[in-house]
Amino acid sequence: MSIRVEEQISIFRTQLQLRRFNDGTLKILESILVSKDVRSLLEIRSILKDFMRREFLCIIREIADQSVEHKLSVLEFLVRAFALAGDIESCLALRYEALVLRELRSPGNQLVQVSYREWMTFAEHSLDNGFYPIARKACESALSCFEMNGINDPQSNDYLENIEVIGKIKRLKDVAVASSASRSVQAQAAEYLKKKAVETSPIKFSACKEARCSASSLFRDGMKKRNVRKLQDHRSINRIISEPDSTQ
Repeated sequence: MSIRVEEQISIFRTQLQLRRFNDGTLKILESILVSKDVRSLLEIRSILKDFMRREFLCIIREIADQSVEHKLSVLEFLVRAFALAGDIESCLALRYEALVLRELRSPGNQLVQVSYREWMTFAEHSLDNGFYPIARKACESALSCFEMNGINDPQSNDYLENIEVIGKIKRLKDVAVASSASRSVQAQAAEYLKKKAVETSPIKFSACKEARCSASSLFRDGMKKRNVRKLQDHRSINRIISEPDSTQ
């Protein structure tokens, strides 16, 4: 890692420790990550992720008693920072935190109310990145948010559109549930196979050793038979050479 990059990382750390949650700090972070080779980029991202994950826990505790608007502003900054650093897990976790916070506060503040579309989008992103339980919860929140408005007259076009939206959310939820179950089964299967491999490894080793011994014995026996044949052939040749010609 170059000295210039180390200096940039140091500046970013200072900005974050001073709680400067603004575009200037994000630009510093962006400049650190731009135009790097793959190996350097992975190393830098790892360093930044470790630091940011430690720091954001302190930040969350510090803003616990702050206003909803301030909390949401800080969460938005952290979401953007983790997205730049390539930490999808932390990014989604903070987005979920922000959505839940807005949902809890929305009865008293319409400006922060969460729409079902936001929950659906978040569910899709979570599903795409393999966070199936979170995707399922987001679908449930989307359904709850949508159904709070009720369904209109069955004869209207809005009613048909509502049914279509609900169907889409439910299908998304079904995919999340099925994917989560499949992942769980795969994890259990992998654990079972690993356990069986450990249990059977001495037997496999013994069988392999036995096979090697058997093969070695066969090889030695073959060499002995070959040497015997060569010796017999050599004696036969000597006998023919040493015998007088019968025609003479």
